[in-house]
Amino acid sequence: MSIFNNHAAEILVLLFLIITFLQSGIDKITDWKGNVDFITGHFKNSPLQKMVPLLLLTVLIFEIAASILMLIGGYYIFADGVGTVAKVGLEFAAITLIMLLIGQRLAKDYAGAMSLTVYFILTILGLYLLN
Repeated sequence: MSIFNNHAAEILVLLFLIITFLQSGIDKITDWKGNVDFITGHFKNSPLQKMVPLLLLTVLIFEIAASILMLIGGYYIFADGVGTVAKVGLEFAAITLIMLLIGQRLAKDYAGAMSLTVYFILTILGLYLLN
């Protein structure tokens, strides 16, 4: 339990983001059509309208990759105190959030873009803790 005590903040940040990104990825996989339909409507007045399936697939890949890397990285932190893999997972998470931010801004969903800020700050905090 001393590993958790020594790395509690890092592990808790990772758990929060793993749950967030993994649930989002699983939702996209299990309801692909619903997600494509919703996001196509969301981007109906943006330059991204015709690229929604490709962009959604890209986000899905990054979300799942981030989740897996953070999960494996959390294990390594817990087992060995080494955060290298977790750091890469957090970097994938940050890139994913930036992609989502770009989409929200192009769709002129400023409230949606603003809501990503909390996740981004937590991700950057996680990176800071692992440095």
